Amino acid sequence: MITTKKELEYFLSQDAIALHCNRKRPKLFGDDVWKYQIILRKTEYYTNLFRENKKYFLFHYIWYKFKLHNRSIKLGFSIPINVFGPGLSIAHHGTIVVNSAAKVGKNCRLQEGVNIGATNGSKSAPQIGDNVFIGTGAKIIGDISIANDVAIGANAVVVKSITESGVTYGGVPAKKSVQIILISI
Repeated sequence: MITTKKELEYFLSQDAIALHCNRKRPKLFGDDVWKYQIILRKTEYYTNLFRENKKYFLFHYIWYKFKLHNRSIKLGFSIPINVFGPGLSIAHHGTIVVNSAAKVGKNCRLQEGVNIGATNGSKSAPQIGDNVFIGTGAKIIGDISIANDVAIGANAVVVKSITESGVTYGGVPAKKSVQIILISI
C-alpha cells in the first residue's frame, strides 16, 4: 500500500524500470500502458490518503478515480488498486481482469488476456509471490498461492497452489514443465 510520497516515487520508478522506460515522462502520444500505471499508482496513493483524511484529499481522490476508470476502459484493464507490488510490468493493451482480493508481489510481468480471480463466489483470491511472469491468456483461479520466481505459460489454467520457486507451469490444468538441457561435446 502506498501511503507516503516517497513510497509513491519508489513504486513509480520501479514500474518504469520494469517497463524498460528510460525517460523521465511518458511521450505525449503513445506510452499508454505506462500512463495507465502512473494513474493506477497515483490513485492508490490518493485513495489511501483519502481514507485517512477525507476532507483534504477529496478532489485528488475523485480526479484520479475518474482518470483510472477512463484509462481502464480504453485499454481493457480491470485492475483494482492496492493489489500489485512495485515493479509491475503490463506488456500490452488487452483484457486483464484481477480480483480485488488478490495480492501480487514485486516485479510481476503480465501479458494480455490474463485473469486472476476467485471461484464459486469465494472472497479468497490468489496470492502471488515476487518475480512472477504470467503469460498471454493465463488464468489463475481460486484460493491458491504462487511461489516466487515462477513463470506461468500462455493459456495455462492454474487452480492449485505452486509452492516450488523457480519453476515453469503450463497447460490446462497447469502442470510443471520439464526442462531439457542440451550439452554439446
